[in-house]
Amino acid sequence: MTTSRLSVSNRSLSFVAMFSALIAVLGLIPKIDLPFGVPITLQTLGVMIAGCLLGPRRAFCAVGLFLIGVALGLPLLSGGRGGVGVFVAPSAGFLIGWPFGAFVCGLLMRHMAQATGRGLVGAAFLAAFVGGVVVVYLFGILGLSWAAHLSLSQAALAASIFLPGDLLKCGVCAILVQNVRSGLPGWRIDQD
Repeated sequence: MTTSRLSVSNRSLSFVAMFSALIAVLGLIPKIDLPFGVPITLQTLGVMIAGCLLGPRRAFCAVGLFLIGVALGLPLLSGGRGGVGVFVAPSAGFLIGWPFGAFVCGLLMRHMAQATGRGLVGAAFLAAFVGGVVVVYLFGILGLSWAAHLSLSQAALAASIFLPGDLLKCGVCAILVQNVRSGLPGWRIDQD
């Protein structure tokens, strides 16, 4: 393996680990528990940011690494939760949807990589919304329906309480992506 290829590989591993840690740190911020056992946390913001800044493959790996740590029992989820039990709780569908949502965020950002200024904010918001809300909610609603024994429409109605907060997270993500791209003009989301 050449030195430059090794350097890119090490940089990718560093980004995966760093964004996995970012999602864990966002879990330290206190959660708000809602009915049906699904909490409001800032960790979905980390999923959106990882997707929008890392590209599809590295974002999927970063979120996957985080979830492996959770499954191994590390208390990385908000409220210090961890272990395999969280993957059968009402919020399990949302957790399982995180890597797929990050992947879609990254895929959309890769296709809109030429966007700058306000266009970049709009592109990042759209990517965060489609990946971080639509895809994650799809998994989350299915999981909530299964775990809480609700119909799909009841689960969708229950999940709709998260929508205003998640739209706010999409906006924060878009602004952060623009700031990173402005502050680090060499940052490329398509480095996979």
